[in-house]
Amino acid sequence: MKTHRQPASRLARLFFSSLLLGTALSFAPVHAQDAAAPAAPAVEITPQTVVATVGGEAITEGDIQFAAEDLAQELQQMPPEQRKAFLVTVLIDMKVMAKAAREQQMDQTDLFKLRLRYLEDRALRRAYFGEKIATAVTPEALQAAYAAMTATFQGTEEVHARHILVATEEEAKAVKAELDGGKDFAELAKEKSTDPSAQQNGGDLGFFAKGMMVKPFEDAAFTMEVGAVSAPIKSDFGWHVIKLEEKRMSQPPSIEQVTPQLQQQVMFKNFEDAVAGLKQGITIDIPDPALAAGVQQQTEQQAAEAQ
Repeated sequence: MKTHRQPASRLARLFFSSLLLGTALSFAPVHAQDAAAPAAPAVEITPQTVVATVGGEAITEGDIQFAAEDLAQELQQMPPEQRKAFLVTVLIDMKVMAKAAREQQMDQTDLFKLRLRYLEDRALRRAYFGEKIATAVTPEALQAAYAAMTATFQGTEEVHARHILVATEEEAKAVKAELDGGKDFAELAKEKSTDPSAQQNGGDLGFFAKGMMVKPFEDAAFTMEVGAVSAPIKSDFGWHVIKLEEKRMSQPPSIEQVTPQLQQQVMFKNFEDAVAGLKQGITIDIPDPALAAGVQQQTEQQAAEAQ
């Protein structure tokens, strides 16, 4: 009976996600130990640890992490135990193709130099984000964001009800008569209700707010007194007999429930503030008026989403 946000602009979401990805996948040293020889000393794995060589050129753990940033979507589609082998395979192919490209002097072209400058800027952007922006997401910042969120929270009325659902009015009247005679509501729900969940929960619907139930049922439930049992109520599902268990005002979610949302919010706000500060005193010239207007619109939209 219960009935169940518009995402940020696609450009803004992809841009910000790419920064989050670079931060989330930053290298964290771990320790590996040979399972066949538990007494062997632990080996520290660092970004410089070599996992393979291709024509004498090393592929390192750091290379694997960088490849994981670029291939995050592909990695999500394969079992975790296959991911490292997949990345090493990609890096081997990359090494042999890069060697062939250098031999043909493709690294000397103007187009390659433009691409290289872009890739360097992208890597530095990720480094700056990880070291200067993401680190500002502290427990204190999350607590402040949670306090701001809950300060504007307005509770809504919720009720906790049980029901017994039957096909006809006559059956509903008979159920009401048994309840008036002292029959336990939960037990009778298990015996009589056609609601499939009644066998497990005795007709218990839990708490719900307005708009979550069909209107005739909702209208009755929200006008009843706690402990009361309704007369038969007709809806598109059949005939209901309702018992109101409790009333309350909804409470804000706990900070633990919204921590991922708060982390994104605080990080996005830090990002917007940092970029706005970095742009101060920087001349940005876009000769095409239409393109300039579009960039301005995107900038304003991202600033609004950070609020």
